[in-house]
Amino acid sequence: MKESMNRRDCLRVLGYSGLTAGLGAISSRQLFGQDVGESSGFQSSVIATHKVQSHQGAAMLVDGKVIQPRRELPILDQTDVLVVGGGPAGVVAAIAAKRAGASVTLVERYGHFGGLWTGGLVLLVIGHIVKGGKQVCQGIGEEIMRRLDKLDGAIINRKVGTNPTVDAEAVKYVMVEMVEEAGIKVFLHCWGVDAVIDGNVVKGVVFESKSGRQAILAKVVIDATGDGDVFAAAGATFEHRSHNVGLVSRIGNLDRVDREKASGSSKPRHLGSPTPVAGVNWVNMHGPEVDGLDVATLTRMEMNHRKFIWKNIQKTRQIPGYEHVYLVETAPQLGVRITRVLDGLNTVTLADLKAGTKFPDVVGVGGSDGRDHGEWQIPYGSLVPVKTENVLAAGRCICAELRMADLVRLIPNCFVTGHAAGVAGAVAVEDACRPRDVDINRVQKILRQQEAYLG
Repeated sequence: MKESMNRRDCLRVLGYSGLTAGLGAISSRQLFGQDVGESSGFQSSVIATHKVQSHQGAAMLVDGKVIQPRRELPILDQTDVLVVGGGPAGVVAAIAAKRAGASVTLVERYGHFGGLWTGGLVLLVIGHIVKGGKQVCQGIGEEIMRRLDKLDGAIINRKVGTNPTVDAEAVKYVMVEMVEEAGIKVFLHCWGVDAVIDGNVVKGVVFESKSGRQAILAKVVIDATGDGDVFAAAGATFEHRSHNVGLVSRIGNLDRVDREKASGSSKPRHLGSPTPVAGVNWVNMHGPEVDGLDVATLTRMEMNHRKFIWKNIQKTRQIPGYEHVYLVETAPQLGVRITRVLDGLNTVTLADLKAGTKFPDVVGVGGSDGRDHGEWQIPYGSLVPVKTENVLAAGRCICAELRMADLVRLIPNCFVTGHAAGVAGAVAVEDACRPRDVDINRVQKILRQQEAYLG
C-alpha cells in the first residue's frame, strides 16, 4: 500500500463500508496517529456505525433520588508514583520522582502543563528570593528557569535578586520538553474525581475524561491539584478556606500609546505589568474573597470577571492616547488561590519563619514575595496527612497556617514542595514503606543530588 494513500483510499481497497467498523476499531491508531506538521488536507472517517455507549453504572432516578449503582471501572494505568495535577508542583514532582528511579504517571485536567502559571496567566515568578537578594528556590524549578533563559522571548528581568516574568507559551513548551525527556507517562484532559482506597490507604485515583470513568493504580499518590482534591476524597482531614478569586488578562498595543495625547489625561488603571511580548502586559486581579470550591460561586466569578475586564478595556480606549489598546485574552483558568489545606504531621507557621526554625526533616526552603525576610524551612511533615496513607500533598495545599498561605502558594515555593514530594514518593516505593516512614536522610541526600537547596 502506498504511504501516501489516505484512509478513504484504504477503505476502497479493502471493501468499503462492510469493513469500516472493524477497521476503525482495529487500526484507527495506525491510520490517525500522524505526527504534527503540514496537513495533507482535511479528512474524516467512520470508526464505527450504530454504536451505543455502555450504560453500565449510569445514574438512575429512584423515588426522586439520583442513585449511582456500583460498577467495575477499567484500569487506565498502573504505576509506582501517580502525580495528580500538572502545575508547577506537579510537573516538578513527576520529574523528581522519575529521576529518583520510580515509574511515574502524570495526570492533568487541562490540555497543558503549568497550572495557574500558564493557564491562569500568573506570569510573574515571585517568592524565590530572601533578604539580601539570595535565591533559595533551586533544583528542578531553577532548571525550568534556566531553560527559559535559553529561549528567545521566553523570560524578562531574569537577574540576580529580581522577580522575572515569563511567557506562558514558552513555559508550556519547556514543561512538555522536560516531561518527555524524563520518560513520564502523561494523561491530559483527565479530571481526578475520586480516590481508590483500601481502609485509610490510597491505592489510586479515579478520573473522568472523554474516555469515560477510569482508574489509575499507584503505590504512592502525590496530590498536586492545588485544591487537595485527592486527599480530601480519600478521607484526609483538611481546613477549608476562602480567598480572593480573580481572573488574569493580557492587554496589547501599550507600545502604541500616544504619549503626547495621553499627557493631558490621568493614566488609566489596570494596565498591568510588562511581559516578554513587546507591548503586551499581564493584568492581575484580586477579585472578591469567596469559596473556591462552590461551583455556583465559580460560575459567577468567571462571568462577572469577564464582563468587568471587557468593559474596563473599553473605558481605557476612550482615554486620549490609549485608543489602540486592546484586550489580547482573558485567562482560560480562573484564579483560585486557596481552598483546601491539609491537616499534616507538621505545619508551616509564621512564627517559625520569624524564628528561623530549623527542622530535622527539612525538605525545602521557602522565599519571600518582597525580599523582606530570611529563608524559612519546609518540614517534610507538612506534606504528610495525619492519618491517611500513601498520599502526599504538594503545592498550595500543604499544611500551612492561614498567615503563610500567600507565601506557600507562590510558584517557586510550589516548585520546592513538589520536588520534595516527588523524591519522597520514589524513595517510599523503592523501600516498600509508607511515605510517612521514609528515610528522611536519604530523601534529603537525593534532593541535594538533584540540586535542591535545603539551607
